[in-house]
Amino acid sequence: MSVTDSYPKMSDRRADAPSAPVWRLAEWLGVRRVWEIVVLLMAAVIGWGFIELAEEVLDGETQVFDEWVLEAFRRPDGSGLPRGPDWLVEAGRDITALGGPVVLLIVTTFAVGYLLLQQQYATAGFVSIAVCSGLLIVLLMKTTFARERPAIETPLVWVSTHSFPSGHAKLSAVVYLSMGALLAEAHASRRIKVYVLAVAVLLTVLVSISRVYLRVHYPTDVLAGWMAGLVWMLPWWIAASFVHRGCNRGTV
Repeated sequence: MSVTDSYPKMSDRRADAPSAPVWRLAEWLGVRRVWEIVVLLMAAVIGWGFIELAEEVLDGETQVFDEWVLEAFRRPDGSGLPRGPDWLVEAGRDITALGGPVVLLIVTTFAVGYLLLQQQYATAGFVSIAVCSGLLIVLLMKTTFARERPAIETPLVWVSTHSFPSGHAKLSAVVYLSMGALLAEAHASRRIKVYVLAVAVLLTVLVSISRVYLRVHYPTDVLAGWMAGLVWMLPWWIAASFVHRGCNRGTV
């Protein structure tokens, strides 16, 4: 018996039950599993957190903390360079490139090609639309908030957009976590699922840390990028999962 079989079916619930309106709404939305409802609620909470963080950033309430973290990554000799040996700085550049739009679009293209070869056309469409629209949304958000980048004496990477939120953090969360979820779903082994998802999370975290380490983003930019990425990815993930199940059952 699967996990979902342990939950009462929508049709088996009493219409006058206290939770009936919630479940009718869930059925109308096509959400039929409890974990999907939890995920959507999580996205709503994270979205509220993003709005609160954005207000604090715009009011300048996070600036002292942001500057303190950035300075903690600087060498004490006044050179303005990051702490650590030169090879670590070069490694930071390499890692941050993994979250660049070009690299992520290449990864997305390969993933979509794989899904098309697997004849998972609906999922391929969802991934394509989610990533491309996510890129446009983050550019719009940067223009709207128009937060200036951290001041730096010696630029280590080239940047051309505003600072808030971090596009690298958001798009890394969207692409790598989506790819991780798709790969995890393709394997029955729990160990493989955990490994794939852990790698996806690690890539996202490393890219985000590299942005602060190279002083091209404030830490709150990165945090906002994570939030925006999760809020953008989770509903798409739920919708793609629902359509995938519907196609398998012949109902979509």
